[in-house]
Parts: sequence; structure tokens; C-alpha cells
Amino acid sequence: MVNRAVLAHRLFTGLSRHHLACLVDELAKPWRAGVEGRRHAARGGVRKRAEGAGARHQLVFVDRLVATLIHLRHDLPHSVLGLLFGVDRSTLTRAIAEVRTLLAKRVCAVPDRPGLRLRTLTDVFAYAQAEGVELRLDATEIQVRRPPAGRGGRRAFVSGKKKQNTMKATVVADDQGRTLWTDALRPGRMHDATAARNEGIAVCFRHSPDVEVLLDDGYLGLSRDHRGQAITPPRKPRPGALPGRVEQWERDRHDHSSDRITVEHALADHKRWKQLTHWPHRRDRLPDTYRAIAGLVSDRTTHS
Repeated sequence: MVNRAVLAHRLFTGLSRHHLACLVDELAKPWRAGVEGRRHAARGGVRKRAEGAGARHQLVFVDRLVATLIHLRHDLPHSVLGLLFGVDRSTLTRAIAEVRTLLAKRVCAVPDRPGLRLRTLTDVFAYAQAEGVELRLDATEIQVRRPPAGRGGRRAFVSGKKKQNTMKATVVADDQGRTLWTDALRPGRMHDATAARNEGIAVCFRHSPDVEVLLDDGYLGLSRDHRGQAITPPRKPRPGALPGRVEQWERDRHDHSSDRITVEHALADHKRWKQLTHWPHRRDRLPDTYRAIAGLVSDRTTHS
């Protein structure tokens, strides 16, 4: 049996020990409630023996959490983690599935507001409206397994940009690169602006008229629909424009890129977790994985 503190410190380098302890305090109670709920359903009523009787868990909750964090960070196979923790692979598989779901439900933290979480895009715009925060929005793609031949919707995952089978995540960050929200992920063929519209960004703009969002050239449609709020890079002058006009365009485009670069830094923080560099597992598990990692990165950047 390995020492949890040493394992967390050497293999899981994304969080401090204090953050790990906070996660244990936050997630242990809902995990125990879920276990008791499943047991209640299995036996069809209240327990017949006093609490504490019967078999013990092979993995206590702290071990389950640490194993899940290491799996998310380094993508170690379940069989290898089973050897490290002295349990069967199936035990680790069930433990990781349970804890990953709990981590995904935490969503993203609010800067300087301990205990508050931004669960929807509407929450993010309401926060930005109240605090005067300028948002940055961008999308990132993660390579996934190709759907089996003959299955409907197979082409929906083929990205026109990467020429691979991908799933697309839309991420919102603030001016300091702190992750505020991520969506449920979409097939890679979907356009960036379409994915944002499907999340209800038009309604958010309408109800939060003072919020500005910096975007790249992939969101020109949003810029046309929501002028003054959805801000994209300035358009290139037509051929034959005066040199001074071209120089001004280059300066404006550089300034916009410098202001928007923080969301690229947020995406880079996510991609430092190996599971988000390439996803060879089942596609239906990727959304929870991305939300779990985004929430953990949000915690770290919010309190740094």
C-alpha cells in the first residue's frame, strides 16, 4: 500500500496538499450519501444492522480521490493504479467513475467568492455584469475515437480544421486567464459560433447589455448580431489602403490579440492534463472529464 501524501505530491502536481484536503472535506459527504442511497435501493428499505457493521471498503475515500486525480492528470491505466493501491482493476474503475462525476458537478469557482460556483453561461454573464468583468470566449478541440462504420452521425465528429475526429469545448475565462465556465462539449464538425449559440449566448447578451466578450475571427457572426458586446479582431483594410490605415489595423489587431490571449492560457492549463490531449476512451465520458478538470484548474487559478 502506498503513502497517499507521497503519491499525491510526486505524481499529482496540479494541486497543493491544502487543495487536496479541501476536496476531501467537500466531496466525502456526497460520496457517502450516494453509497448509502445505492445500498438502500439494493436492500429495498432501511438497514437491518447498525451502521459500521459488515464489510469495509477496500479503498477509503481519500484513496479514491487521489487515484482519480492521478488518472485525470497522467492518464495512467486502471490496472496500473490498481497495482499501486493494492486493489483489483475493477475496484479502481468504479471508484474513478464515482469521483469523476462528483468532481464534474462542482463546476467552476468564482474569483474572490469562496463557496460560489458558476454553473451556466447565464451565471457567468450575470457575474460579469455585476462585477464589471470583461470576458474572453474560445473553443478547443480534443481528438476522440472514430465512431464505428455504419453508425448514424459518424461525420459529425470530423473536424474541418484538424481533419480528425474531435469533440469541441467552449470555454469562458476572465482577463486574468481564470476559467469561469465550460459547456457540455459538441461534435467537432460544429462551428464555434453555432456551439456558442446553442448554449444560449444570444439570450445572455440581451439580458446583460454591459458585458463585453472578446472573440477571435471564428465568431464574426456573433459580432454582427451583437455589436459592441461580441468583439472580434478588426477587419483587414482593402487592397490599396493608405499605409497609415494598414499600420493602425496592425496595431489594433495586436492589441486585441494581447487582450484575448488570457483565454488561450486557460485552454493551455486544461491541456496540461494528459486526458485532454487525446481521448481514446468512450466519448460519452469526455464531458464529465472536461468539467472535472476545468473545475480543478478553476480552483487553483482562483486561489493562486
